[in-house]
Amino acid sequence: MPVSEDEFARIEAALTTAQARTSSPIVCVLARASSSYEMMPLVWSILFGLATPWPLLISTQLSAERIFLIQLAIFFVTLVILSLTPLGVMLTPGAIQRANAHRAALGQFMIRGLERDDRHNGVLIYISLAEHYGRIVAADAAAETISQRQWQDVVDKMLGDIKQGAIGDGLIGAASRCADLLAAKFPPGKPGAYALPHRHFHLV
Repeated sequence: MPVSEDEFARIEAALTTAQARTSSPIVCVLARASSSYEMMPLVWSILFGLATPWPLLISTQLSAERIFLIQLAIFFVTLVILSLTPLGVMLTPGAIQRANAHRAALGQFMIRGLERDDRHNGVLIYISLAEHYGRIVAADAAAETISQRQWQDVVDKMLGDIKQGAIGDGLIGAASRCADLLAAKFPPGKPGAYALPHRHFHLV
């Protein structure tokens, strides 16, 4: 679990406080990773396995059978290491990581039902730890009223805190800053068609 139970409660309380300041729904999702990245460990393991015989053929007198066994061992050991450690993500090109995280953020926006609000002013704060990725997905009215630069400033500050290991402080600060931006344009008032969630903070 990326945050403790006490930290979870502290973040949820901060989001509830932020929500009370605006009629815009605010939801936060913290993901361990945006994808399983099963393909990249397999690809790299195959490449390491294919490269194994050549130095052995050149520099040793090992038999073909032994080299084949070493090749299989290298393949399986590499596959296990890359599949069970962050190395598999680290060896995935950054563009693929960002694309996966972007799709996951949009998916969570839909899953949490933020597009169903008739005011179209809800926001999702999305963080994926494995990819070091953060994004604020804003519904149409919120996106039109508040500039992308302002949302990005919130994300940059949040990611800076998270990079220092202060996940809770990063999320709490982001929630407060989102409320600052939204409250000026969408003050507390009559709720829209979207029922405000009982929980504002989700781990996936």
